[in-house]
Amino acid sequence: MKYRIRFNKTAGQPGRGTDLHKWRVFDENDKEYLCKHVRIHTVSHTAVDPNGHDWNLVTFGDMQIDRENSTITIL
Repeated sequence: MKYRIRFNKTAGQPGRGTDLHKWRVFDENDKEYLCKHVRIHTVSHTAVDPNGHDWNLVTFGDMQIDRENSTITIL
């Protein structure tokens, strides 16, 4: 699956996680996950977001979510 990772510029605002939720991860269906940590164990590259204004780190793999420490790992 393809994932896009972007810095969460609105962290701490209502509905946008705490001040520590600095990462936004989007899957191929544009479902968004907010997390504190991201670990990438696959090849990645940068790309302009479809909105044309933001940049993403893009990678392919399988996502694991550790809700206890708010970490997303892509293998």
